[in-house]
Amino acid sequence: MNSSAAAPELALDARYYTDPQVYEQEKEQIFFRTWQYAGHTSRLEKPGDYFAFQVCDQNLFALRDTDGEIRAFYNVCQHRAHELLSGSGNTRFVVCPYHAWSYHTNGQLRRAPNSETVLGFDASKICLHEVRTEVFCGFLFVNLDADTKPMAEWYPKAADELREYVPDLERLRPLVRTEAEEACNWKVTVENYNECYHCRVAHPTFVKGVVEPDSYNVLPQGYCLRHTTRTAPAKNLSYAYDPDSHPHATDYSSWFLWPSFSFQVYPGNVLNTYHWFPHTPTTTTAYREWLTPDGAESEAVRGLAQQDLETTVAEDVLLVNSVQRGLHNRGYRPGPLVLDPATGVNSEHSILALKQWVLESTTATHPE
Repeated sequence: MNSSAAAPELALDARYYTDPQVYEQEKEQIFFRTWQYAGHTSRLEKPGDYFAFQVCDQNLFALRDTDGEIRAFYNVCQHRAHELLSGSGNTRFVVCPYHAWSYHTNGQLRRAPNSETVLGFDASKICLHEVRTEVFCGFLFVNLDADTKPMAEWYPKAADELREYVPDLERLRPLVRTEAEEACNWKVTVENYNECYHCRVAHPTFVKGVVEPDSYNVLPQGYCLRHTTRTAPAKNLSYAYDPDSHPHATDYSSWFLWPSFSFQVYPGNVLNTYHWFPHTPTTTTAYREWLTPDGAESEAVRGLAQQDLETTVAEDVLLVNSVQRGLHNRGYRPGPLVLDPATGVNSEHSILALKQWVLESTTATHPE
């Protein structure tokens, strides 16, 4: 035995998945300083269209203003903090339900009842707090850090690759949305998604009917984890598609955008997404959307979404819930990551990247 050999890289300590103080730190230093998915831009087609959403415990809303620009604001009145909008809809002005203060769609205060009697009241100085937005291949993302870099710098090549894999990407609209409640920390489920070391053991439908597991690999690409693989024979798929319809028609691929969103492309150029939303240190919801051109009905896509929900998703829920219970077990000590120099399906290089991003974000350093 070579006593001078470097010690193996260990998994994160259990407290990163169980400690409420760590979770609060992650909200501030990860979720409030990274690009977060808000919703598909098809929900904001007309001026005045809006929808409310959350980034962890922060309530926000997005809308298309009268000039056609998409904006996002903290969902709070600048008077006495009542929330402004809920759900989705269309409005000419944003009106607070509490005291009827109203705002233009650019966030500027329009009217405050009886404010003319207040000495020094200056409506021009009152505006909703706007946050950074970016439309990424038709998907709306926000960043609560005003000084952040654009998504193209965080996730290099991802947008171009998606457009290469998915014809008419900008025409896609959500058709099916599913969700799975998971009794685990958000990092447990994100880590599980980003390695296929467990696929042969836990996902028989996925490895027999979608991918060829020996070819599966996950490697960092900026703050993106790029999943690549050859696909299973077409005869093994549960749905039919034309393999000659597009250069990537027979491909499966995935782009995980740190920290909590992923695009996936199934054979047949079927685009679907994952969005992991943390509620507490030990509870997360995994949302899935399946999209088609113009939101057109597709029996094949609906069937694939249901198959995925009943197989891979259901299997993953059992896995991540068990891991979370294990992280609370006093007998657990972080084990060594399997870092094969050749990478590949049985390597955990992706888990090492996630570990490094967590530590980088929570130890006072941040992407420049």
